[in-house]
Amino acid sequence: MVVEQIAARDVVDPLVLAAMRKVPREAYLDKAQNEFAYEDSPLPIEEGQTISQPYIVALMAQALGIGPADRVLEIGTGSGYAAAVLGEIAREVFTVERHGALARVAADRLRAQGYRNVTVRHGDGTLGWAEHAPFDAIVVAAGGPEAPKALLAQLSIGGRLVIPLGDTPRLQSLIRITRTGAEAYRREDLGPVRFVPLIGAEGWKDHARG
Repeated sequence: MVVEQIAARDVVDPLVLAAMRKVPREAYLDKAQNEFAYEDSPLPIEEGQTISQPYIVALMAQALGIGPADRVLEIGTGSGYAAAVLGEIAREVFTVERHGALARVAADRLRAQGYRNVTVRHGDGTLGWAEHAPFDAIVVAAGGPEAPKALLAQLSIGGRLVIPLGDTPRLQSLIRITRTGAEAYRREDLGPVRFVPLIGAEGWKDHARG
């Protein structure tokens, strides 16, 4: 998987490649999905959500530019797989999931795999996790209409926010925003992606709840 689907597609960060080799994707899936664990495709998980394709997980981790001293915030824990990858690289990972059931399952999986440096919270990810800010890097695993102001405010100076942004809930561009000063940010477009919608106070409205 790592050689053919990730390294062959311009993911070159050795820390990311090592993390992708180490984390068993099947440990973050229902057993019925295990035979598909190493295909480069998203897969369904609980609560109508998906686990991102391995290439996208690696691409986003590389875009964050993180190292072993960094503190990272992840929005959209999902299965816990990407948090585990980040946990292999960063000093601390804080991850927020809006679905309570997913947060509980992910926390159990991460604990079972020995990740003591990853903390899971059930809540509105668009508001970040202010108690643990500032973060060296923030990654959002859902597509929003614009970068949430709360997340921008929780970046350290020099910190990177990687987030899918688009005018519709289902088609986005992957954007990296670097905080260059107290009120200054640099924005880069890393290419088209497709994520589930970012629901929350600073994201899309949850139409299922009115």
